[in-house]
Amino acid sequence: MSRRHVLDFERPIYELEQKVDELERFGRLNDVDVDEGLERLQEQIDVAKKEVYQNLSPWQRVQLARHIERPYTLDYIERICTDFLELNGDRHFSNDEALVGGFARIGDRRVMIIGQQKGRNPEDRQRRHHGSMLPEGYRKALRLMKLADKARLPIISLIDTQGAFPGIDSEERHIGEAIAVNLREMFTLNVPVIVIVIGEGGSGGALGIGVGNRVLLMENSYYSVITPEGCAAILWKDANAKEQAAEALKLTGHDLLELELIDGIIHEPEGGANQDYDAAATAIKTAILEQLQQFDGKSADELRAERYEKFRRLGTIAE
Repeated sequence: MSRRHVLDFERPIYELEQKVDELERFGRLNDVDVDEGLERLQEQIDVAKKEVYQNLSPWQRVQLARHIERPYTLDYIERICTDFLELNGDRHFSNDEALVGGFARIGDRRVMIIGQQKGRNPEDRQRRHHGSMLPEGYRKALRLMKLADKARLPIISLIDTQGAFPGIDSEERHIGEAIAVNLREMFTLNVPVIVIVIGEGGSGGALGIGVGNRVLLMENSYYSVITPEGCAAILWKDANAKEQAAEALKLTGHDLLELELIDGIIHEPEGGANQDYDAAATAIKTAILEQLQQFDGKSADELRAERYEKFRRLGTIAE
């Protein structure tokens, strides 16, 4: 994909790419052979990409997780699913468009796929609350998961949110209770649950659809109890300490894998999933099918027990 939105730390790469465009244009206009110059520039770009993307700080990974051109749930569904049938509404209040979901087929596997969806433009972002779900969103997710349980279909949950919607609407309709019920009920599901953090994984907003037999993280995603800005505002009384907070939160895939809070990392195209939607989708599809294969032959009792034990093991306690 072409670069339309460039992050500060990507600027050296972008400037070199601009030089490539200028040199190609010069060659065309003046009928001059510029292949040697283009080759040298490409070598410089390759070196710059390795220096930048192989040494990303936690805060830089957060920036990539939030990249406005990063693929969202519907982008992945379009690429990895066939026969997608979207289902709407929580059967109690309304349809929260911050969550999309429905029956689908991935490869030769029938599944229920749900995921948080951000917006591409101001109107869409407002309609979907930037991917932050209302109580009816969590009840909708639970309705679809229970439906999958009845149909004996695996559940795929894609997480991409800074947290649950923080407005008065959420409090009036009991956001805490809605998330708590989801946590309890997801432990009772008799089918495999695969959770993938595709962008941001923030707080209870993520955990409300995040109780899985497997929890995977896209390479440039993050999973945290709070956003770096929120943590910085609380602990340092300064939101500008976000880089320090991101480091302290241990929110990157490698940190989470070391702490045994996730089960694996899905590698992204160089420069992030925003650089190549198709390659990122292929990586996710491959990971899903590999994980589903591991559940073949397992009973409902085994799946429930595995999920329960997985979350009981989380964290370290010292007395």
